[in-house]
Amino acid sequence: MHLPHDPVMLFDGVCHLCNSSVGFVIRRDPRAGVHFLPVQSPRGREIYRSHGHDPDQPDTILWMTGGQVLSRSDAIMAIGKHLGFPWSLAVVGRVLPRRTRDWLYDFIAKRRYRWFGRSSTCMVPTPGIRARFLE
Repeated sequence: MHLPHDPVMLFDGVCHLCNSSVGFVIRRDPRAGVHFLPVQSPRGREIYRSHGHDPDQPDTILWMTGGQVLSRSDAIMAIGKHLGFPWSLAVVGRVLPRRTRDWLYDFIAKRRYRWFGRSSTCMVPTPGIRARFLE
């Protein structure tokens, strides 16, 4: 599915850790160019499913840019690179094999609700950032 915005971060909209990550990106995005789409939205569900993920059991963020879709640790490193220094240093994670990086990502992702909590509904963006949310 083509999105008219680039880049887009597809995230679990009921996860407190994921919502905090969205806030982190918003505060540090140098050009305010990142757009956001919760997995729980109709378009988010469709995109998430089209990339082999179950929208009813979200297990990773997706970072979509330049026709490329990244997930897990690759998405984290790409987001860091987009945000610039010092967050771009996240790319040093590439010294580890993807399998190791993704194991760590999955370890946290599987426990995120227990550790950080979840909401019964997706976050509602403030008027100042509403235009950056696609649904």
